[in-house]
Amino acid sequence: MLPLYDAHQHFHFDPLTPHRATIQAGLQAIGLRRAVVNATNEEEWPVVAALAREHEWILPSHGVHPWDCGNRTRDWLTKLRATLIADSGAGVGEIGLDRWIVDGIRPDDPRLAGLRVAPLDEQCEVFAAQLALAAEFNRAASIHCVQAFGALLDVLKAAPRASRGFLLHGYGGPAEMVKAFADLGAYFSFNVELLQPRMQARLENFRTIPVDRLLVETDAPTKPPAAAHNRFPLPAGPAGEINHPANLIVAYEQLAALRGIPLDTLAVQGEQNFRRLFL
Repeated sequence: MLPLYDAHQHFHFDPLTPHRATIQAGLQAIGLRRAVVNATNEEEWPVVAALAREHEWILPSHGVHPWDCGNRTRDWLTKLRATLIADSGAGVGEIGLDRWIVDGIRPDDPRLAGLRVAPLDEQCEVFAAQLALAAEFNRAASIHCVQAFGALLDVLKAAPRASRGFLLHGYGGPAEMVKAFADLGAYFSFNVELLQPRMQARLENFRTIPVDRLLVETDAPTKPPAAAHNRFPLPAGPAGEINHPANLIVAYEQLAALRGIPLDTLAVQGEQNFRRLFL
């Protein structure tokens, strides 16, 4: 069975909770080895930590996502430090920058309910503080970035970085920045959202990203494959389609086809890359 690793997902998110038994069966069927499950705010850290104690395949990662940045508590950094000390195997993330939520999202978007949107300069401060923690403990950082790649590069250059590197999950930046990020220690994870026609430019990046920096992700429960590729469909929830984490195999197959390499070759390389960054 192929060695499959999911570099970024959210098993703890509510849409997946009713389907955990089904998900477990699917993950066993594809032979999943490990998956990084990313907590995005303080309330989620103990939830993900508990799931990691329950499921050996979960590699926990704890951080404050840019969408949650404005709602962090005064002692958030102290609590994050304590969380990382309590689990020597945990990563730092999901963290990062998001300019779209500042000036691109519609004001009536329901996802804004209860959120104080942090301006980009505040996001940069929170991001840099978490990068410093990742560097201090040499933990992999899992990074989200939307429409802020210039600012992201600036913060990464200025802040301490873990020697093991960091992940730019679902990389959506320009091709000309790939080398600059890679030189700083970046890995880049592919997900099936990039197969959408509007993502063609981002997809092309994954033809040429250095093979020793490639990873594969689902970002489940978001980013489900198109119906023709949805190997593990789940019933839609109130927010729409739900991505089953076992669709990881679909992402591996699509990336192997894009790169023109055998699936087993990609899986072996992906295992080496995952272990180098996260384990």
